[in-house]
Amino acid sequence: MMQSSPMLDNEPLPLLGIAAWSGTGKTTLLEALLPRLRERHLRVAVIKHAHHGFDVDQPGKDSHRLRQAGASPMLVASRARFALMMETPDQDEPDLMAMVEQLRPLAPDLVLVEGFKAWPLPKLELHREALGKPLLAPQDPWVRAVASNSALVLPHGVESLDLDDVAGLADWIAGWPERWPRMRLAPRPMEAKP
Repeated sequence: MMQSSPMLDNEPLPLLGIAAWSGTGKTTLLEALLPRLRERHLRVAVIKHAHHGFDVDQPGKDSHRLRQAGASPMLVASRARFALMMETPDQDEPDLMAMVEQLRPLAPDLVLVEGFKAWPLPKLELHREALGKPLLAPQDPWVRAVASNSALVLPHGVESLDLDDVAGLADWIAGWPERWPRMRLAPRPMEAKP
């Protein structure tokens, strides 16, 4: 049996990666799913990996000026929202578990993680045959289900879901917190290559 992910061994907060090739429609699907999950009274946090530099602040604004002057972190708050900005120049890639720690005090019921394909955490793979990209599931033992708009042959232990059935996907994701305690323990066994 494969080793568990040490970072998830005692993790009580349910995490589910949403993994797919660029152009599959991860964000569009999440936009459709989040209201349905909220209707089920689930508080869902999302962590999204960006492959490029981004800024939620505007040059010239006080918060931007203070961050440029060295405030780290910089938190901007109003009655409607707050934003925490932190410079991380010494990191090659974002640290997913550090971001989970930022969310933990907010007590979400579930954290959906868009991107971070290489991280060892349970994942729902989205697959569109028209993109011509290979399935991730055969090489990634952390893929627990594949949502596709075509019939696929999947590795043993990987559920097949309909990518076009948003209500069905919302039901599957809504059940994730209940399945989390056993799904976080270890990746599924990989099949031997012929």
